[in-house]
Amino acid sequence: MPLRMTLQTVMVLRALMSNPTHEFYGRELADATGLMPGTTHPILVRLEHEGWVVSRKEDIDPRQEKRPARRYYRLTAGGAMAASEAIRKSRRPSDAVLGGLTEEGTTG
Repeated sequence: MPLRMTLQTVMVLRALMSNPTHEFYGRELADATGLMPGTTHPILVRLEHEGWVVSRKEDIDPRQEKRPARRYYRLTAGGAMAASEAIRKSRRPSDAVLGGLTEEGTTG
């Protein structure tokens, strides 16, 4: 089954393509897209399953660093090509739609 190209998936791909060789951690991508981590992480898992990204868990001592280890994601060469094509084919959402997504999970 081909990868479902939702608006949120395109947003994550755009963030990854902002620096295709950089390793991003999940929260960093959530912040870059304005999406909640609960939205970005399942997308990253699907992208990894499709071979568009690879991930690695940070090798740290969480007690010493006083935070949990992060999982870092990076586009593969094929993933960067596929992401570029998917972004090119995607329709640009309106500012109103983007504004609603970036307020996801906020109150008030």
